Amino acid sequence: MKGVDAGYLYMETPTMHMHTLKIALLEPVETVDYRDITGQLLARLHRLPPFQRRVLPVPFALNHPMWVTDRPIDPTRHVFHDQVPAPGGMAGLEALVGRIASTPLDRSIPLWEVHVCEAFDDGRVAVVAKMHHAIADGVAANALLANIIDSTDSSATRLEPSGQQSASGTEPTPAARTQVGLALLDAIRQLGTLPELLGRTFRALVALVRHRRHSRVKVPRPVLDVPRVSFNGPLSSRRIFATGALPLNEIKEVQHAHGVTFNDVVLAVVAGALRKWMTGRGEWPSAPLVAGVPVATDEPGAPQRLSGNRVSNLFTSLATDIDDPHERLRAISATTNESKAVQRTLGHDMLVDWVQFSPPAPLSAAMRIYSKTRAASLHPPPFNVIVSNVRGPGAPATISGARLSDLFSVGPILEGIGLNVTAWSYVGQMNFSLLSCPDLISDLGPLVAELRPALDELRKTEG
Repeated sequence: MKGVDAGYLYMETPTMHMHTLKIALLEPVETVDYRDITGQLLARLHRLPPFQRRVLPVPFALNHPMWVTDRPIDPTRHVFHDQVPAPGGMAGLEALVGRIASTPLDRSIPLWEVHVCEAFDDGRVAVVAKMHHAIADGVAANALLANIIDSTDSSATRLEPSGQQSASGTEPTPAARTQVGLALLDAIRQLGTLPELLGRTFRALVALVRHRRHSRVKVPRPVLDVPRVSFNGPLSSRRIFATGALPLNEIKEVQHAHGVTFNDVVLAVVAGALRKWMTGRGEWPSAPLVAGVPVATDEPGAPQRLSGNRVSNLFTSLATDIDDPHERLRAISATTNESKAVQRTLGHDMLVDWVQFSPPAPLSAAMRIYSKTRAASLHPPPFNVIVSNVRGPGAPATISGARLSDLFSVGPILEGIGLNVTAWSYVGQMNFSLLSCPDLISDLGPLVAELRPALDELRKTEG
């Protein structure tokens, strides 16, 4: 396992769950028995290789864990049937998703679950996929989705007919001696890369110093330039979830009118919503909020991948201290562009390469102690909120013959960073999903309600 993937395992604690959620809403179809969705998904399991592998820790934590396919999948431990609680509809589903998000995945089996959730008021069915971040980032998850839906505009390999279930074979579990040997060989190989990595890091830091001397825009520094707000604190194991949707064409309208990126507009919408929501709560941060923005680092034209993480993190100001929404958008854009320039100067793979050397046992122990002692309350957070933006399917799709009417996705929250806002597009909508801890935010509804006004402000003509 690569260090960047294993890192999500090391970060996990009883209160910090490192799984992501994908929520697909399916239109009712008379000819489809939704009890058969389980069978349909399992029939396509051969199209999802990472769903067949489990984590095998290396003896004595000599190196990162291994991925092994040594056991057949037991459907009863992965696929569940859930009833959407009252009042039904999206409100009931959001409450149910919050409960699903509140429990960690079982590491003794492959790190995924699928929940088939019924009893919407309008007859729709929700399929909630829960997978560990160690399996896939947003780009890989998008490719996995393309391999289970019936039709998509994605260039991913087309599915075989759902009735053709591949008998994916298992392999014997490597003996302990083999595991140790492989771990040591990999460690020696990694050590051989260290001189080159040190040299590359030194050259990148020198280049960064030169770059900053000539830059007029400052990128916020984690911890040092970050205010503490109400949702920056220690977590409990509980989660709450909420969703909202905005028209994709209206976001693009603002993008083109201001000559910024699509992601800049998404950040500005989130910034405007947070600013209005905090003001209504009488909360005035001492400095602009800072967002951590996961950014895919796949090379243009690279083959699609079905697993792994190739992401870096940008730190950008949300400019919540600026009253005018248009000025706020320009400030966000300028800071984000500078953050990208810093990332290019350092190299997209710099952090990933260093994470490869993270020690499994000490890092896991440190994270457990950090969570247990609630140490996140003792210092400013690294940043305030996670905001990610993933391009989803652009054309309508079906799963097992049922039309996919909506698609939502959300990543984990972290100790001290108790709010995740994930925007995932589907056809003509940008679907926003919010995840938090009820110990920090009791109700996400009022914050979601501010997304629409925040976009409307940006669409208004300046002056």
